Amino acid sequence: MLKTSKVYAKRALMGGLSGFRSPVGMDRRDRVQAMRTGDIGFVHSWDINTSVDGPGTRMTVFMSGCPLRCQFCQNPDTWKMRDGKPVYLDDMVGHIVRYKDIFQSTGGGVTVSGGESMMQAAFVSRVFHAVKKEGVGTCLDTSGFLGRSWTDEMLEDVDMCLLDVKSGDEETYHRVTGAALAPTIEFGERYARLGKRIWVRFVLVPGLTDSVENVENVAKICERFGDAVEHIDVLGFHQLGRPKWHELRIPYPLETCEGPSRELKDRVRQQFRDHGFVVY
Repeated sequence: MLKTSKVYAKRALMGGLSGFRSPVGMDRRDRVQAMRTGDIGFVHSWDINTSVDGPGTRMTVFMSGCPLRCQFCQNPDTWKMRDGKPVYLDDMVGHIVRYKDIFQSTGGGVTVSGGESMMQAAFVSRVFHAVKKEGVGTCLDTSGFLGRSWTDEMLEDVDMCLLDVKSGDEETYHRVTGAALAPTIEFGERYARLGKRIWVRFVLVPGLTDSVENVENVAKICERFGDAVEHIDVLGFHQLGRPKWHELRIPYPLETCEGPSRELKDRVRQQFRDHGFVVY
């Protein structure tokens, strides 16, 4: 458990995250233990939005740490855990619950994103469990790559999932993310069996994820999730994240890539509709 001494209390700070205390001065052993129990989580930032990260008005909490290295990542500044700020569990829960009247009146809630939202399983699952008791809806924005780190019991507190299916074939998926596709499929199937809601998100990148075959394979993967899939969002690639890659001095593989044309987006959306999906 976290230390509760007066010294620790005096050394709490905001850490650039409005409304959150952040424990500092903790030695590495205590920090690792606190992360294992979910007493603290490393948070990059948060915001309030509508119609972006789930239904209704939502607080989106961006966690730090991600095992993937997606070529089109908008937030490479969330890749490393150490780049986030440690935040107390109770503070996070209290901050979310503060907005519960707005969430309930709009059908919204809290969405945990990243980075990779499943990477800090103990913290995020405890946050969800606590806020659900207060009547706040929960949503996990994830690639599903770390699905095995979450038990079915933990997933019961996740009302819905924004599942990123980044490619439909192994070769392209590895090219896009540096990782394997199978965990995404495995997680999606398991989550669907729990009777939960899935919004699939597919990033359309010309020359990378846009081939007819790749899109067909994504559609076939989504079919494996059955009626759990409420709709598929086709998200056109854009360059809004490029300045972060430059600032971090990370070589940016899509430096000259342009967003998809209207014709390409229409073609891809129609492919998904041909499989019976509602598509946006």
